Amino acid sequence: MPTDQFANQTILVVDDEERMARFIRLNLEHDGFRVVEAYRGVQAMDALRKEMPALILLDVMLPDIDGFEVLRMVREISSVPVIMLTAKGEEDDRVRGLELGADDYVTKPFSPRELVSRVRAVLRRTEAAGEVSKDYVEVDERLKIDFGRREVWLDGKLVKLRPTEYRLLYHLVQNAGWVLTYDQLLTKVWGYEYRDEPHYVRLYINYLRQKLEKDPANPKYILTERGVGYRFVDFRRRQG
Repeated sequence: MPTDQFANQTILVVDDEERMARFIRLNLEHDGFRVVEAYRGVQAMDALRKEMPALILLDVMLPDIDGFEVLRMVREISSVPVIMLTAKGEEDDRVRGLELGADDYVTKPFSPRELVSRVRAVLRRTEAAGEVSKDYVEVDERLKIDFGRREVWLDGKLVKLRPTEYRLLYHLVQNAGWVLTYDQLLTKVWGYEYRDEPHYVRLYINYLRQKLEKDPANPKYILTERGVGYRFVDFRRRQG
């Protein structure tokens, strides 16, 4: 059994198909994780409070409460990373899960290697998010960011960002004035395994613009470099 920084971390697996839950548990345990199973949404919420897992694997289809409602309930009390398990081809489910605050999704059927790789990637970037710069950044009169406190202020009001939105904003701001390609953003924010998933970047750029820009259709902070990637406005040069 491998020993690393994730050894013995608890993963909560929520799936009403006991054979699927067992398949997931065996593969995660083989990779050094501790696994707790739940087969209903209510059980999942109880396990979240009792076990305080490092990550949740959450199936969309549950018999009592659907996975989206469980995710909504989880996000009311916890920022624990969540990977949704969705049926093949159900793109609407994937987008809806991300919009509700899921960190990733895995499409059934999946290989044990893919599952473990995704779990590790999400855990790595969650861990990295706690190691960001302690800088206080004043972009302009409207937008101020305190990376030490993980707070974003817009027009004097605190803006609530999801963990992935915060990580994306962090890398954009830290490289203000420079163009970051899709591949660079995917690697920095989601992990190397996601380099072929550019829709993640577009989706979360849109989320950030909706929350930060006066006019999201004509952004002033997060600028698009067509066919290449995105650039955060060079506020430091402007201030100088």
